[in-house]
Amino acid sequence: MADNLRPIIIKRIKKVSGGAHGGAWKVAYADFVTAMMAFFMLLWLLNSTTKEQKEGLAEYFTPTTASTSSDSGSGGVLGGVSLNTDGAQSSAITVSIPTTTEVKSEDDSAEKEKSEEEKYADLIARKEQNYFEQMSQDLKVAIQESPELSKLQDQVMIDITEDGMRIQLVDKDHRALFRPATAELYKYAEKMIQKIASIVVKMPNRISISGHTDAVPFTSKPNYSNWELSSDRANACRRVLSNSGVDSSRISEVLGKAATEPLLPDQPLRAENRRITILLLRESPTLPPSFM
Repeated sequence: MADNLRPIIIKRIKKVSGGAHGGAWKVAYADFVTAMMAFFMLLWLLNSTTKEQKEGLAEYFTPTTASTSSDSGSGGVLGGVSLNTDGAQSSAITVSIPTTTEVKSEDDSAEKEKSEEEKYADLIARKEQNYFEQMSQDLKVAIQESPELSKLQDQVMIDITEDGMRIQLVDKDHRALFRPATAELYKYAEKMIQKIASIVVKMPNRISISGHTDAVPFTSKPNYSNWELSSDRANACRRVLSNSGVDSSRISEVLGKAATEPLLPDQPLRAENRRITILLLRESPTLPPSFM
């Protein structure tokens, strides 16, 4: 009967703590929180520190020298000297790396040099502007004080542009600068240019002279147009300036522009469009040495 007893099998299930509800995830979460805290602290530091403090931190963590041992044996590198197993010193190769301070010094030097050049250029520009304003005022006073030219002062326009000091002599109704359809100046217009020359001669600037006409087509001569007429009138002005003491080497260009640049664009037939422009060009140096 004992042989007919069936064996009894006992299964023991070993329960392992953790799993889905264990504590391993807490370690990973703690690492994540720590990393995020460090990240936000880094952002806060970058936002709250000044440029100089950032440069100081960068300089602190920048290596200044790197050493490699020429000995293949064991031993550490101490102060650029390697020790072999016997304690003897062996030669070491030291490679110097430029520090942040050196690079910064070179940048500061270049920045300073550039700044000095900009300051000098600004100084020259201010001196030039003041000189132009002074000369334009002198010219206006000279014309007003002349009994013969004061009645023509409304035909003289003086302004200071980006290109330089511009003096324009314009025609008026019944009071032209040149005889009709010619490049022959009236006597009063010639005296006006001579008065301008007495001021211009004091300045070292190069000079650009341009002639302008109105939009009325020129038909008095065959093969002769407003282009030739404006060029000839500009040349007539150049000759008066040269004969009045202005060095001819200062004449940079003489241009005939016909009716391409009217003074009154909406009224191209008006007499004021017929004019002579004398432009004292901006350039460096533009001031006499005694003026600095």
